[in-house]
Amino acid sequence: MKRKFIVFIITMLSMAAAHAQSFDSVPKEKTAILMVHFGTTYDDTRNATIDAINEKTKEHFPGVTVVEAYTSRIIINRLEKRGIHKQTPQEALLRLAADGYTHIIVQGTNVIDGIEAEVLRNDAKLMTPFFKEIRVGRPLLYSVDDCQNVVGILINRYGKNTQKNGALVLIGHGTSTPANAVYSQIDYMLTADGAPQFHVATVEGYPTYATTLARLKSSKTKSVTLVPFMFVAGDHARNDIDGEWREKFEKEGFKVSAILDGLGQIPEIQDIYIDHIKDAFDAPVLDSASQKSSYIKENL
Repeated sequence: MKRKFIVFIITMLSMAAAHAQSFDSVPKEKTAILMVHFGTTYDDTRNATIDAINEKTKEHFPGVTVVEAYTSRIIINRLEKRGIHKQTPQEALLRLAADGYTHIIVQGTNVIDGIEAEVLRNDAKLMTPFFKEIRVGRPLLYSVDDCQNVVGILINRYGKNTQKNGALVLIGHGTSTPANAVYSQIDYMLTADGAPQFHVATVEGYPTYATTLARLKSSKTKSVTLVPFMFVAGDHARNDIDGEWREKFEKEGFKVSAILDGLGQIPEIQDIYIDHIKDAFDAPVLDSASQKSSYIKENL
């Protein structure tokens, strides 16, 4: 009952909120960018990915306040025990509201538009009564152009790591939602762009280890290079990719190596996120219903 009452109050406040102003007409000191990360307890990959993109965001948007938040409660609690404090998105947004910020861009470092990205949008929506406008940027792999750009970046970066009878396996997290299909799309695009030795697999989705193993055997691959297809190279990279998956492939007779670089430490990947922040400044990201309505109006 208490939760329903809170939701009701927030809904009423939202309906009563004033119409949003254009970001262009707002003084920069009233605008903030909230960078949202799942988080990691590994200092090295945090410095190379999360901290790196936070700093790049500050460089690209001088005069605009940039703050960060983590979504993983487990990681937040573990870091707190080490004296490292990280805010949740809700905590960060409430602090920004208390400090007088009126216009917010929320940019997550999600790779796909899965559960984490959906939760982030919902969290931002609940906070709309506290701001004149709040916009959420898109994840890394949102549009076909995003996917094509990432494919080109990966081929340029890792093409030299595959030799004759060798393959490179990019391993993502995976999800239970339809957004998981983007992994298969990236796999298809890699082959279409002349890199059939690249394969995409997931820890908790599809393609699976079994389907990837079958493809490697059918192509008579001898050596395999494992690479995280994740923003940070944290627990999954160390334990699943360079641990369990390496052991499984070695038992199948493959010579296995690993490159434990998170996507977030690749400058060109960082640039895509920066572009998504710029897009959010230019116009709000529309939900499915709004997109449909806009399309109908344009084609009347």
